[in-house]
Amino acid sequence: MDGLRIIERLRERFATAIVETGSQCRDHTAVVDRAAVRQALEFCKTNPELSFDMLTDLTAVDYLKFPGREDRPRFEVVYHLYSLPHNHRVRLKVGVEEDDAVVPTAVGLWAIANWFEREVWDMFGIRFDGHPDLRRLLMYEEFEGHPLRKDYPINRRQPLIGPRN
Repeated sequence: MDGLRIIERLRERFATAIVETGSQCRDHTAVVDRAAVRQALEFCKTNPELSFDMLTDLTAVDYLKFPGREDRPRFEVVYHLYSLPHNHRVRLKVGVEEDDAVVPTAVGLWAIANWFEREVWDMFGIRFDGHPDLRRLLMYEEFEGHPLRKDYPINRRQPLIGPRN
């Protein structure tokens, strides 16, 4: 199944929850409303025509001060899905507002989401509702802030860590 047909299937199933679609370099993308993202991910995995059995990546983008995005959510969480049986791929995105930076977890669908979601939490501060163990992954526990946010102060001093007596 080609990318356009995958997007059609998502539109058929989720109609107005598909906010927009696009394609760049034959990579097809659907932007999904946050309220439907968990159901869309589950559909992508369990629908026999799609069978996206692999979450190859889950990341986020901070669009703070990005030209032309002033009226859109600050963050996007991005899911890259791949189907081994069908050898096709799709990208799903969900917009996330800064003052309500929460999306549902995908850990129940793909175990690897555990690590990806922890990284996004650590670097961007986006929480994943229902995640079994949402804690820092790359930064130490005492680290203050989320270093991949565009407004993170580059010269910020962090608490020193050392041996615990």
